Amino acid sequence: MPYQLGEGTRRAALRWLEHLHRADIPRLRALFTHHPDYADLTPAQYAEALTWLKKAGMLSGEACLAGDVTEADSGESGSSSRHSLWTAASAERRARTGAAGEQELLALLRRYGARSVVQVSALSDTYGYDLKVMTATEQRIHLEVKATTDPTRLVVHLTRHESDVMREDAAWILGAVLLGEDSRALSVATVSREWLGSVLPADQSSAGRWESVRLAVPAHALSPGLRAADGERAVPPVALLSPTAWGMRDFSDVRVRKPTLSLRQATSAAGGLM
Repeated sequence: MPYQLGEGTRRAALRWLEHLHRADIPRLRALFTHHPDYADLTPAQYAEALTWLKKAGMLSGEACLAGDVTEADSGESGSSSRHSLWTAASAERRARTGAAGEQELLALLRRYGARSVVQVSALSDTYGYDLKVMTATEQRIHLEVKATTDPTRLVVHLTRHESDVMREDAAWILGAVLLGEDSRALSVATVSREWLGSVLPADQSSAGRWESVRLAVPAHALSPGLRAADGERAVPPVALLSPTAWGMRDFSDVRVRKPTLSLRQATSAAGGLM
């Protein structure tokens, strides 16, 4: 029986076909993911549509090759010149990692007493953050989540829109979560707003405008756990794997322990995930 595309995925496929003659795949992915005019469909729908178009032979070799090769994430030294092949499957893996990271932080926030947690990323990409939080002491947190499975270094991609929201919104924070093979949170950290502000690029002229930036976050820009802008710790440090994830050393108040009960199991007993 032929594979049936959902309505949203069919619309995403038509959108790819409409725009691929104007720009390559990475540029269109950024456009579809971050521009509010295209937020009616999800990144997963765009990825599924692209996979289907390739399998159906509806993309020319030129279109595929023009967008599939991207610079691989390298270490902070920047000495690596490796390149990797971008595929819809790898994009879906990154999307799954990001979604799992949001769910783990959502569960942790509830576990540690947050009065409310709303996953606004499920509603729209226009917020500029993923989770809207009211802490136990009624402090607002607008949490942008970046998830990774690499414990050795933290590399994040920040969009222009997320950066603009950070500059204007005092409640905005960037939280990073390290996930294990079972998508459980192994370590959590807050990225310094001051550091972010010091390294974000600036437009050099009206003829050019940056839309996305790749940042290799140093250990000194990380604070264990999740901290609100006023310093309140909404989630204590989590160090199930190692107290030195991403080079962090400030875990004096954390006891490294073996994972026992699944975080999702623990939170489901207290009311479940959103």
